Amino acid sequence: MTGLLWTAAALPAAVGALLCVLGRRADRVAPGVGVGTAAVVLAVSVLVALDRPVTEVPFLPGAVFGLAVDPLAAVVLPAVAAVTLLVLVFSAGDVSGARARFTGLMLLFAAAVVVTVTASTLPALLFAWEVMGATSYALIGFRWQQEHRVGAGLNAFLTTRTADLGLYLAAGAALAGGAGLALDELAAAGGPWLHVAAAGVLVAALGKAAQLPFTAWLSAAMQGPSPVSALLHSAAMVAMGGYLLLRMAPLLAATGWAATTAAWVGALTALLLGAVAVAQRDLKQLLAASTAAQLGFVVLGAGVGSVAGGTAHLVAHASTKALLFLVAGAWLSALGTKQLAALRGAARRWPLVGVCAAVGALALAGVVPLSLWATKDAVLAGARHESLALYVVGLAGAALSAAYAGKVLWLVWQQLPADPGYDTEEQGTRRVGVLEQAPLVVLAAGAAVLGLLALPPVGDALRRLLGESGAASPAVWEMALSAALAVAGVALLASGRVRGLSWGPLGRWLSGWLGLPRLTTVLVVRPVLGLAEGLARFDDAVLARVVRGAGRGALRTAGTAARFDDSVLDRVVRGSASTGVRLANAAGRADEAGPDAAVRSLAAGTRRLGALARRTQTGWVHQYYVQAAVVLAAALALLLAVR
Repeated sequence: MTGLLWTAAALPAAVGALLCVLGRRADRVAPGVGVGTAAVVLAVSVLVALDRPVTEVPFLPGAVFGLAVDPLAAVVLPAVAAVTLLVLVFSAGDVSGARARFTGLMLLFAAAVVVTVTASTLPALLFAWEVMGATSYALIGFRWQQEHRVGAGLNAFLTTRTADLGLYLAAGAALAGGAGLALDELAAAGGPWLHVAAAGVLVAALGKAAQLPFTAWLSAAMQGPSPVSALLHSAAMVAMGGYLLLRMAPLLAATGWAATTAAWVGALTALLLGAVAVAQRDLKQLLAASTAAQLGFVVLGAGVGSVAGGTAHLVAHASTKALLFLVAGAWLSALGTKQLAALRGAARRWPLVGVCAAVGALALAGVVPLSLWATKDAVLAGARHESLALYVVGLAGAALSAAYAGKVLWLVWQQLPADPGYDTEEQGTRRVGVLEQAPLVVLAAGAAVLGLLALPPVGDALRRLLGESGAASPAVWEMALSAALAVAGVALLASGRVRGLSWGPLGRWLSGWLGLPRLTTVLVVRPVLGLAEGLARFDDAVLARVVRGAGRGALRTAGTAARFDDSVLDRVVRGSASTGVRLANAAGRADEAGPDAAVRSLAAGTRRLGALARRTQTGWVHQYYVQAAVVLAAALALLLAVR
């Protein structure tokens, strides 16, 4: 069964790398190949979730590359694989142009997520974490011809990359503290190194999960295609930050402060980003803010030790938010806009899409009996057991989720206006095909029923599976209170008086994501770009001059050698040749047929190799990252072949 575990990671990596290399030559077959590969990965994920294999191979001196399907991974891995498959089915009907590159990058990303979910050692986690970040940058900036999209990808990459340094800090602390590099051994680090390791993991996870203060990158990431948002920013990349904290909950609890910090960061993110979502006028921006807010509940669950509740919420949210992002993508492609004002009545144009959107929005609001109602309460029960103040903040965040979900629901089911204002961002097709609609139905079903993961008897079984048989569970009055708040929040946003309120500076602050995008640009993006520009100038002014000087020196040396050859060596040769013309002619013919031909062949081969090498030097950073990912995947495959 360990072979199947390696297959789950290696198959999408190999197919994705091949599609990226083939490029436009594989555009026609790429969607089908991607869907087929994702289907195989889903089937393999279910099998390994049932068998739960463990495997390790040597990777670095003193470190192993370990993968394991523990109970937590057994729940999350099939869910991520299923969402990946459904998103690729949608993409087959929605994405046009450079399909092979898009599908290849999505599969490479999926492979990195599989390794992230199953990693049992820090080397494996770091390997997958890096590939996940690199491919996400390439996917956000997929339409590289538009500079603002590439800039958005760069913003997201630099922000998350800054937080990712925490994992390297944690690895160093683990070694210094004598704990080893296995993830389940980090809590055994000695002395102050335990706190350093916990801080590193916490920062890296909060950055990936777009929690405060790293939230702004998620706003920029909405420049990517909608299927990218549906996978990366609902079920995979952002979710992996919360997943890492759920897995490392024992490490957080061992410090005495990290768990409390995670809980409060998660609760405050749920509250503040919920308010940000209410203030948005762009559907994808609203969904992005709500993603950070909903992941706040997962982080809260990890902080208060409610791992089962956080896991249930992560899985249910993945289905719900992937559904809503795909709905937003379908409307964007069909109507050419994602502005909420222009989407008034959009649900009535395609009733099936509208019904699926309604299911997703009501689930997001926490309306009974849909999924996020029960999963939020499972997390909030742990928060109430830990701190009443924490519970109140989390409950307020839950009420805001009903408000922003109600805002979307009310707008899209209005009567169609006479002049809706379509095609503000691109030319709409005025159609939503079968390939776009079919995944919505499946995801809507998940958004409706996955709350069972937090309700008896399934919820009890999940808690036993994750070793939480004594964990706090929500009381009847808590579930009734949250259900009432959900209905009240949806109704409140349906009130014309509330919608017509002008929030002034507060509204502008909230709609601008708390000023965090500007702060991130000032503190992270500009310093990094300034350093890069300074290094580039140093390269041009110093290093390039040295290289050019070395080249000129080499040419002068070669000229001197050539003159010596002409004036000395050739004279010696001509002098010796005068002893016999016939011998010289024979030698000349042999030289022309033998050594000279070999030299010319070597030179021609070198020129051909140089031409091939130049083809990889495109100047596009995302292509360099793909090349690095391919090389790393090939190195891992070689390692597995010779182990």
